[in-house]
Order: sequence, then structure tokens, then C-alpha cells
Amino acid sequence: MIRGRIVSRWGSLVALGVAAAASAACGRPGTGGEARPAEPAVVEIGPENVVTVVREEIRVGPLVSGELRPMHEARVRAEIGGAVLRVVPEEGQLVTKGALLAVIEAPTQRDAVTSAQSSLRSAEQSLAVATREAQRAETLLAAGAIAERDLDLARNAATAAQAQVADARTRLISAEKTLGDATVRAPMTGIVSRRHVGAGDVVGPGAELYTIIDPSSMLLEASVPSGELAAVKLGAPVVFEVRGYPGQTFEGHIERISPVADPVTRQVPIFVDIPNSGSQLVAGLFAEGRIARETRMALVVPDTAVNTAGARPWVMRVRGDVAERVDVTLGLRDERTERVEITGAVAEGDRLLVGAAQGISPGTPIRVREPQPGE
Repeated sequence: MIRGRIVSRWGSLVALGVAAAASAACGRPGTGGEARPAEPAVVEIGPENVVTVVREEIRVGPLVSGELRPMHEARVRAEIGGAVLRVVPEEGQLVTKGALLAVIEAPTQRDAVTSAQSSLRSAEQSLAVATREAQRAETLLAAGAIAERDLDLARNAATAAQAQVADARTRLISAEKTLGDATVRAPMTGIVSRRHVGAGDVVGPGAELYTIIDPSSMLLEASVPSGELAAVKLGAPVVFEVRGYPGQTFEGHIERISPVADPVTRQVPIFVDIPNSGSQLVAGLFAEGRIARETRMALVVPDTAVNTAGARPWVMRVRGDVAERVDVTLGLRDERTERVEITGAVAEGDRLLVGAAQGISPGTPIRVREPQPGE
């Protein structure tokens, strides 16, 4: 809709009528005047009805959209059940690999370690006794005081005692590991994105305690129509915008392509690796952009500035404050931003009419109203 003050049809007729009357008066005998052709009325339009031809980068390719999520994420779960005695980091804090996250009460596991330690000491004492008995039997056999069968029995007893020591030691190691699971540590360096428990909570094995992400890289999960697969290649650049960052563009590259299309939409999932060294992007935000199949610098205008109703596209240019129709040739068209490349008798900086203002006849004088405050 043209907001500028364009001379109305009735206003134009009145103006033309006045001009015609004056011309007729000047041309009548006795008036002393001569007949002169009437000048066309000046049409005033608002600045919103004019766009400028600019030279900038234009990209074409399949459109993609999806949600950002971290490339590397760890969900830390409880290995044992019990009451949470202590939680350390809060959401948003940086943790390093191996840092303490939480401590879970484990009296049963602690008792199991104590029991395993006692069993190991008892087995080691039994092994020491059996070893001495075997050595003594060897001495007695050499002196002819016992039969060889007695020595075999002593050696078998020592071997059995040694096996009991190994079993007790294994049980102790297992009990210590289980007790160690009560102390939860960070599996990777990153940022705590979620803390699912607090001190005093009772958790079971497998319960989520923390979620840690690596913010240095993000992953865009998107999908493309199956008909556009020719433009989808590993490593292909993807340029996109993210809600929450107006006017900014980001770039990533296709890391993975799903081998299976969605059975309902026939869309093919793709996964785009996005460097995020400054940790500017946040997981969970919605992003939309395109796979850059072709990119170049060109003269670009909004597609509303081009009239394609006739046999050949044309634009209405304001040149010397007069409307002028110019035929153009169209090139790349960015459907997402609704911009189009044009070539022909136009140059960077030319002013073109858009919308209903294109209906102004060529040769009509144009005056562009200065923008008012708030426009």
C-alpha cells in the first residue's frame, strides 16, 4: 500500500481541467496569448515506494530450518541409588573433566568394602600358613619322615589358599569401585546446562544428575526435500540466521546426511557442524537458512521492484525526477529473502518504484517525499 501522498484521480482531473481552461483562454482571439501544451502533473510518492539498486552477495540453494543443539553433550547419571549428600556446580558454570559434581550416600557399599577388606586379610593369613606347611612338608619328605602324598596335599592347600586370596582381592576391588560410584565426577570439560537434583534428593540407579555440554561447537539438525538432494553434499556450506540474533548470519558445513528419508514428509535429515568458538550461539534456538549451492556478487533488488506480467521483465526507474520504464533480465532469485538479481540498462544506486507506484506512466514527473519522523 502506498503511504505517500499520490495525486488522486479526481485531483488530477481537476488539475488537468484548470490547465486546459487556461490553455484555451490563452489561445482565444483577443486574449493576447498563444496555445501551449499542458504539462503533466507532478506525482508525489513516499520513500517506502522507492528502492535502490545495490550490489551485494546473493545466494541460492535449498532452504533448511531446524533446531540448534550442542555437538558434544554428556548426561551424567547415578550409578548407585541413595540420598544425595552434596551437589557442587550450578547451572551455567564451567567444569573440567574429573571435577566433583555430587556425592551420594552409600552406607551399604561402604560396609561391603569393609567386609571385603577383612576377607582379604583372612585369606592372606591362610595363604601364609599354607605356604609354610608346604615348605615344611618338602623338608620332611627330603628327610624321609613323610610320604610324597603328604607333600602333594600341602601344596594343594597352598594353591587353594592362593585362589582364595585372589578372589578376596577381586571382591575388594569391585566393592571399592561401587563405593567410588557414590562420588560423581564430570566426564568432560564443558558448561553445566542442567542440574536435575539437589542435596537431600533420593535417586535410583540411572537417574539423571547433570547435563554438561561443550559450547565450542553446535549442531544444526535440519531437513531438505528429497528433490533437492543434488545440492546436498558433505562439507557443503550452510548459511543461516538464528532467532534472537537479528541481522546476523552464521555459517556451518554439512557433517552428516541421513541415509533414510522421512516416510511421511519425504524430507532428508542433515546435520550441520557449526563452529561456536565465542560461545555466542545457544542450544535450543531455531535457525533457518539455506545450503549455498551458488553464490555471487550482483545487482540485487527486492522482487517487488520487478514487473514480470509482460513478455519481458521490466522496472520503473526514477531518472531525473521522471518515471522511466527499463527492460531487465533476471538472474539468481533468493526466495527466502525475496531478492532477485537483475541485469540490463540499470546501475548500482538507481532508484526503482515498487508496488502500486509501478502503475505510474512513463514520463510522469516524480517527487519523492522526505521521510517523516517515525516512518
